[in-house]
Amino acid sequence: MPDWVTKGYIEYAKRLNGDCRLKLVEIAPGKRGKNADLARIKKTEGEKLLAAIPKGCLVVVLEVKGKPWSTEALSKQLDNWLHSGQDVALLIGGPEGLSDACVARADVKWSLSPLTLPHPLVRVLLSEQLYRAYSILKNHPYHR
Repeated sequence: MPDWVTKGYIEYAKRLNGDCRLKLVEIAPGKRGKNADLARIKKTEGEKLLAAIPKGCLVVVLEVKGKPWSTEALSKQLDNWLHSGQDVALLIGGPEGLSDACVARADVKWSLSPLTLPHPLVRVLLSEQLYRAYSILKNHPYHR
């Protein structure tokens, strides 16, 4: 990832502490070339994602067909997640999206936008929005 992505993600992740933390688990993307079998690559990436989910997690997939939330609605979701006692796994797909198996495994489908967003930007956007939602819960002035 470009340096700005790492710095952006780390900035918001470090602001979350105590009862709400982010842990990034990266899955190496499959090799894509001129004649790559994209369906197979997507399936393999999905298998790796599913294998990386700790037992007992609530699984949230970022999916364009998912439910869009306002920041306030995300804050309510985050509050529910924090009080559920479960860890939450947020799955972001590769360039071709998430495999059918990942979408089928989802407990929740969340759409950040109907736009196609670049994966580096999604990482920063997601960490910032989670921090913003958390700041609402903690009555922090970040979200005005």
